[in-house]
Amino acid sequence: MSRPRSRPAAKRPAGMAGFSVVWLGQMVSVLASNMTGFALTIWMFQETRSATAMGLMQVTFLAPFLLISPFAGAMVDRYNRKLMMMVSDLVAVTATLAVLVLQAAGLLQYWHLYVVVFVQGLGSAFQWPAYLAAISVMVPKEQYGRANGMLSLVDSGPGVFSPILAGALLPLIGLAGILFIDVATFFLAIAALLLVTVPQPQATAEGEAGKGSLLHEAIYGFRYIFARPPLLALLSTILLLNLAQGLSGGALLAPMILSRTGDNSVALGAVESAMAIGGVLGGLLMSAWGGPKRRIRGMLCGWMVFALFGQILFGLGRSLAVWLPAVAIAAMSFPVSQGCSNAIWQAKVAPDVQGRVFSARRFIAWMVDPIAPIMAGALADLVTEPAMQSHSALSDTFGWLVGTGAGSGMSLQFIISGVLWIVIILVASFVPLVRNVEDLLPDHEQAPVLGEAESQVPDGAVLA
Repeated sequence: MSRPRSRPAAKRPAGMAGFSVVWLGQMVSVLASNMTGFALTIWMFQETRSATAMGLMQVTFLAPFLLISPFAGAMVDRYNRKLMMMVSDLVAVTATLAVLVLQAAGLLQYWHLYVVVFVQGLGSAFQWPAYLAAISVMVPKEQYGRANGMLSLVDSGPGVFSPILAGALLPLIGLAGILFIDVATFFLAIAALLLVTVPQPQATAEGEAGKGSLLHEAIYGFRYIFARPPLLALLSTILLLNLAQGLSGGALLAPMILSRTGDNSVALGAVESAMAIGGVLGGLLMSAWGGPKRRIRGMLCGWMVFALFGQILFGLGRSLAVWLPAVAIAAMSFPVSQGCSNAIWQAKVAPDVQGRVFSARRFIAWMVDPIAPIMAGALADLVTEPAMQSHSALSDTFGWLVGTGAGSGMSLQFIISGVLWIVIILVASFVPLVRNVEDLLPDHEQAPVLGEAESQVPDGAVLA
């Protein structure tokens, strides 16, 4: 009697199809997380009435993120990348679950959120390098721009509906119900990861040169960047832009809108939705287009649009009639500039060291961010807001531009930040190392894979 034939194992989605499955799981999860974030942002400001307290939330997230980011990047390169992606999701769900338990027990206080975002910062340190590095091994190089465009939709797409859904569901199921949905969708994102194949990168001579202890491998990401002046020049430009944005940034957006509108949460939701819609349109554009052939031009032009609309025009506005189109256009530019930036790094850096290099890249770019929100909030609370609402040299000089009511000082900070951005972008466009970064460095496939190199590559050597 013949034995029944066993069915062949079902083939897991891979390539662009597999990336799309992971992307869909993240879209659903981030939608629920944004609903939670929208509700908690309003709750936090109503509890504290302080821009500094809001800025401190960002610092509490960024501090652990930056501290362990180099080690997280080394672990992404060392271990299974799909596992590292799951670790980031599991850490995030743990933090959200803690808020749910505290809220359900009636014990939630504003300082609890600092602990929660601290834990979320730990998880995010693994998420960003793991997902970006996964693109390099899941999709072909010509699809990098489109995949990064899809990834940007995860940041912006859910924001279109999350304020509306949060506002509609809060009266029905309360904050605890929204938190429960958030927790459930985290497991959906993990299930999507379990369904797909995420290949491990092929070993290269560059990866071999960076092997060693965890500390050695974490430091190697920085050494890799510093050994390549074009990448360092590009990253230094981004660092300066982040420093300039520290005058305004995300820490002041909600306080400024709420101050200008008398705590109108509907107005804040409209601005956030407009940002999300703009981000979706930009992400769809990048997903379909893939970005310009000359990616550095896409970066510089995207930055300039963001400075003009997302900072200067936004700061000049005093109503939704100006804020909504300003943030929508600015948000459209972000997926283009960010997608072009990611594509440059993904093309130039060997896949088996991307976890370390991308973590080092973000560490350097964000090294000013832990102090920037506090600086922006303290400047608003202690200097610009009091000065613009009283008879002072500042209000006499700029009152005609931004008014003298509540929120006018924060508006002025947005404008100054935008002017600084424009100066930095113009200077960078004339620096050859930045302008010609794509020509000065070879793509990673031109570097020898392990076993093809004729000799051992010295530690830290530049492969041309």
